[in-house]
Amino acid sequence: MMQRYVTEKNVLHEAEDFCPGVWVNLTNPTMEECALVSQAYDVDPADIRAALDEEETSRVDVGETYVLILFDIPSIEYRHGREAYTTLPLGLILVGEALISVCAKETPVLTAFTENLVKEFSTKKQVRFIYQIFWRTCLLYQAYLRIVDRRRQEIEEHISSDTEDVELIDLHELESNLVYFDTSLRANKVVLERLVRYNRIKKYPEDQELLEDVVVENQQAIEMTQIYRDIIKGTRELLGVLMDNRLNTAMKYLASITIVMAIPTIISGLYGMNVREEWMPLANTPFGFIIICLLTLLICLIAVRILRKRKML
Repeated sequence: MMQRYVTEKNVLHEAEDFCPGVWVNLTNPTMEECALVSQAYDVDPADIRAALDEEETSRVDVGETYVLILFDIPSIEYRHGREAYTTLPLGLILVGEALISVCAKETPVLTAFTENLVKEFSTKKQVRFIYQIFWRTCLLYQAYLRIVDRRRQEIEEHISSDTEDVELIDLHELESNLVYFDTSLRANKVVLERLVRYNRIKKYPEDQELLEDVVVENQQAIEMTQIYRDIIKGTRELLGVLMDNRLNTAMKYLASITIVMAIPTIISGLYGMNVREEWMPLANTPFGFIIICLLTLLICLIAVRILRKRKML
């Protein structure tokens, strides 16, 4: 899908052609749309379609007539019927007085601009527009990171009760999300550092300040990602220790019950031996069977008391 926008008096409007100061927004474009934009601005079609490759790396390519900026933005997908977070490339092409954005699917980073939710935004200030897109990307990363941390806290609240396998799977999914974020944010950091050093793009003082703010926000997102990864790693280790402890406790109870049950088994086994009666205590005594049963019960009770003192029952 191809959409063209231009700002007039700080209000965004749809444009009918490729006029000066236009923003061309391509969302999962067709080959025909890519060819149309390529012919209008003399841009290599491969550069236009670069952002459609999910494995494309973040970078800044400087051509003779245009600049290609590729970086990763956060995205939501569904795995096993549940919401998960990943990243996908967003391409920005600065050519002449126009800005071209290319993404494989619709993203909140750009819809904030199309819905006029961003103040002091103008398609005619392309450099500032690019930095504002980076700014919105950093804010979206941080928002998703806070959601990941809240999910982690919800899992931790159930640690005191019985831990289920699904909670361990959820922790693994959260950690996978953070791996995607960490890799993408560090790649974006390299892109931002190059933009800071790059002098061929005309910058105004206020644009430079915005770029520095973006660098700070991106670094903050990287640090948040690392902190949350460490916390989740600690939570997984804690769950593993708790599950091992519960297993050891269950084995201890089973061993204690086995010890107690072995006492009547041993006594009945002794009296079941094929020997003379005079060799067996209480064999010819009236009520001998009842006495032996009571003695067996007494020994079992003593064993239970000893095991409880040693906290094995």
